[in-house]
Amino acid sequence: MSRAIPWSSSRGPIIGVLLGALIVLTSCSALRLGYNQGPRLAYWWLDGYLEFNEEQTPRVQAAIDDWFGRHRATELPVYLRLLEQAQADVLADATAAQACRWADEILARVRSGYEEAIPAMADVARTLTPRQVRLVERRHAKNNERFRSDHLQDSAEERLKGQVERVVEQAEDFYGRLDSAQRGQVAQWVVDSPFDADLWFAERRRRQQEVVQVLQRLRAESLPTDQAHATLRRLLEHAVRSPRDGYRAYQQRLADYNCGFAARLHNLTTAEQRRHAAAKFKGWEDDLRALVGAAATTVP
Repeated sequence: MSRAIPWSSSRGPIIGVLLGALIVLTSCSALRLGYNQGPRLAYWWLDGYLEFNEEQTPRVQAAIDDWFGRHRATELPVYLRLLEQAQADVLADATAAQACRWADEILARVRSGYEEAIPAMADVARTLTPRQVRLVERRHAKNNERFRSDHLQDSAEERLKGQVERVVEQAEDFYGRLDSAQRGQVAQWVVDSPFDADLWFAERRRRQQEVVQVLQRLRAESLPTDQAHATLRRLLEHAVRSPRDGYRAYQQRLADYNCGFAARLHNLTTAEQRRHAAAKFKGWEDDLRALVGAAATTVP
């Protein structure tokens, strides 16, 4: 099965330039249309944080176009193989170990995409102004207010209700409508989860601070290229595995629980719900196959 950990509390760094665009694209029901609009969406997303000036804009747009060109040629064929496998896996029962393996596959693709973006990120970061770094801080603050509204309600009952609703919504988007018994079981598993919104929020703010510090350093210091790239690479590594012992242990505990959660939920689904999920994978596969085919016809 796929979507092994759809309710994980991990979030990547905001400077993961094109990862934000990928989040937009993969949440789009018309994947083919979304991907074809990817360069424009990616620029729009980034410009919302940094408000690029006239000199930066063509540079950023060219880097985004180049990234999407490479991604279409090298990564989409990998996604096709994964989607083919997922269509078979989703029809059978699952184990927590299988769910974790799918999570690792997804993370490998994130790493690959991020690695491809690092040179462009380093180049653009060197051109940022102090005002643009402050804009990132302001956007973080705005996003944090939304986070508080969604996840940090004063009432424990309100928090739990919101968590259950989000999980059910994601599950139903994938499997189709859950029945009352399935919803009740999901609610109980959410209650049993080690997820802690306060811990997540504290870690989120630390990561945001690290992003700002990295932007300031890349802007102000003339780091050799390899050091600049290593600095950006650490941002993703710290998002995947916190440098803080306490949170890292919590991350592992939550990831293990979520793998089991995903497998148990999957095993609770009916044959019809699994076919619904397989059809979703097939639709994504068809869209990506068309994109790969289109790329092949444009190669000189």
